[in-house]
Amino acid sequence: MEFTQQTANEFSTAWINAWNAHDIEAVLKHYTEDFEIITPMAEKILGPGNRSVRGKENVRIYWQKGLQLIPDLHFKLLEVFVGIESLAIYYQNTATNTKVVENLFFNKGGDVYKSVVMYSSEN
Repeated sequence: MEFTQQTANEFSTAWINAWNAHDIEAVLKHYTEDFEIITPMAEKILGPGNRSVRGKENVRIYWQKGLQLIPDLHFKLLEVFVGIESLAIYYQNTATNTKVVENLFFNKGGDVYKSVVMYSSEN
């Protein structure tokens, strides 16, 4: 999937809005069944040694646990970067004041198959 800046902004705005509504199903509709998320947050939520979560159902459970831990979760979109079959969404979690870059990798059908998440080191 190739993005223009406009389509990347549209996707990112819809993604942020779904997260802010705490609508995990709306977020997950853009992901493959074997989606993998690689994130330092997995270890905080799932325990030591967990650095990634694979499979849509496992990610759903992981995200539900995250929303339970941060019930006032809210993202503020800061910037969107376009790559080759990929996007980087730069946002701030206003509940924790953490800045985040989420790198989303898309298959040819336009679904996210992998996400690599990075957090600001100041928090």
